[in-house]
Amino acid sequence: MKKILLSVITLSASLAANAQCNELFISEYVEGTGYDKAIEIYNPTNSAIDLTGYRLERFSNGSSSSSTGGVLNLSGTIAAHDVWVVTNNNGGTSPTSPALVAMADQPDNQYPAPTYMNGNDAIVLYKNTAIVDIFGKTGDATIASANGWGDQPPYDGSVGAVWTENHTLVRKASVTQGITVNPSSFIVDTEWDSLSVNTFTGLGAHACACLTGISELGNNVSVMVYPNPSNSDFFNISASEPVLNFEVYNVVGQRVIHQEGIKKDKQIKVETGNLAKGIYTVKVLFDNNKTSIVKISIQ
Repeated sequence: MKKILLSVITLSASLAANAQCNELFISEYVEGTGYDKAIEIYNPTNSAIDLTGYRLERFSNGSSSSSTGGVLNLSGTIAAHDVWVVTNNNGGTSPTSPALVAMADQPDNQYPAPTYMNGNDAIVLYKNTAIVDIFGKTGDATIASANGWGDQPPYDGSVGAVWTENHTLVRKASVTQGITVNPSSFIVDTEWDSLSVNTFTGLGAHACACLTGISELGNNVSVMVYPNPSNSDFFNISASEPVLNFEVYNVVGQRVIHQEGIKKDKQIKVETGNLAKGIYTVKVLFDNNKTSIVKISIQ
């Protein structure tokens, strides 16, 4: 249970999204070098979820069975709109990075186990006997000898770029439920965004359309907030375009600050002395209805 990142959605999409925000799903996949591997699971509901009965299984090298890939029974509780991070727990000659292990809510089992994936392994999240999410495709014979799934047809890594090996993948904010039926093809870029290898600083936070309270989706203008985290009574907004106004929201979607831009400045100081410690979302509005969203930690 780590930091929470608010999502941002359009009002027209929120009702449809909330209709689907009723079950856990995989929100991040870290396939790094060595044993730097992790899986993040997101709770899109408004209630805490007991992980009893949930488990991760790895279907190794295109297999239709997890017998050689390993199983991890999950334990603990995921708070509403929070995440659960599972990291590899290898302590051998090439151990998992301590910084990654420190981010774990639950260390994985020793080999064989789900976080020993290497690009062509499907990961399935179960609740008892029901599939609640699938990363990849189980029983995919075309992937058995490949490095991973790619971004172009036939999506077996033979054409285009391989995404599932040596990458971190983050579930798109628009995704509000898992894949519950084994897909005919795993088209990775449909629901996932790709980051470079060994990127795991985003673990512990997930943006999802299931959490309402802010009215736009998307970052149209470059915006930075600093210092971040902020342990003083202020932070600064720095944008590439003049700021019309900005709003700050807490973790339950309540607006706690609203301020107009001063002469359309690109630099604004935000007073936070009356805010409690925690994670906040800053929504910045520009000309032509352009909006950008950033997260800040107040400490």
